[in-house]
Amino acid sequence: MRLLLDTQIYLWWLTDSRKLAKPARERIEAADEVYVSAASIVECEQKIAAGLLEADVEELARGIRASGFLELPVRVRPAATAGSLARVDDADFFDRLLVAQAMAEPLRFLTANAALKRYSELVEVV
Repeated sequence: MRLLLDTQIYLWWLTDSRKLAKPARERIEAADEVYVSAASIVECEQKIAAGLLEADVEELARGIRASGFLELPVRVRPAATAGSLARVDDADFFDRLLVAQAMAEPLRFLTANAALKRYSELVEVV
């Protein structure tokens, strides 16, 4: 199984947060490949700059490899697809971009945002 982690799931993983339920953690541990998108690092940098996240973006980037995860670059096709996905209340551009990346690869997309489920059967709410 190949997974793409939503930004929040990745942050919960790195901080060993109790918000990441045991079944989700087990799915990540059992996966053949786990990806973190470059878009998640950009999203975190924006949140850090806005004062919404306290973290070091370089540590977040290093955490991908340190966790045994793989980097997923942002390619043109998913970026264009993200712009065309319908906007739902709880889905910002980064959410739509991550879903579009999951659809393009394809990868199972783990998220805590139930609103994203309407985009694709690849979205799994944990």
